[in-house]
Amino acid sequence: MDLDPSSHRIVACSFERHAAAILDIFNDAIEHSTALYDYHPRSAQSMVGWFDAKRAGGFPVIGVEDAAGTLLAFGSYGTFRAWPAYKYTAEHSVYVHRDHRRAGLGERVMRELIAAARGQGLHALIGAIDAGNAGSRALHERLGFAHVGTLPQVGFKFGRWLDLALYQLLLETPQHPVDG
Repeated sequence: MDLDPSSHRIVACSFERHAAAILDIFNDAIEHSTALYDYHPRSAQSMVGWFDAKRAGGFPVIGVEDAAGTLLAFGSYGTFRAWPAYKYTAEHSVYVHRDHRRAGLGERVMRELIAAARGQGLHALIGAIDAGNAGSRALHERLGFAHVGTLPQVGFKFGRWLDLALYQLLLETPQHPVDG
């Protein structure tokens, strides 16, 4: 296991190279945390549709690999809501392999996602975070996200009600937004 952060590199994730590692990280989060409000591990086949949706939407999948090419963390964004007037807004998510949390990898991925959103002319990034996830909330606040609301008891997992905290970062882009 590579613990030297100077040897970590940012990569554009692909289905061929990263689907299995992303699936492992997703499934660990599903089984052991409230980072995903899902009950059942995802199948390998589910990654085909996930990557297809990212590709079709022009949404990045950004990862951090160690020197050996092992995926340690990844993040992406996608459609916030399906109506056209939300075209300048995206909802993002970031996941870090359980053995590499609290090492700054989530922040690295978030900074890359923010840069990608600016480059694509987005105006708002939305993070929907389990309100009990103090680490993720603090990360978003350090990066300039504002807490814009909490939806109480909208999820139920591990025998308890879960509150969803919404965080938003407004970007200076696009220069000339248009209707339609």
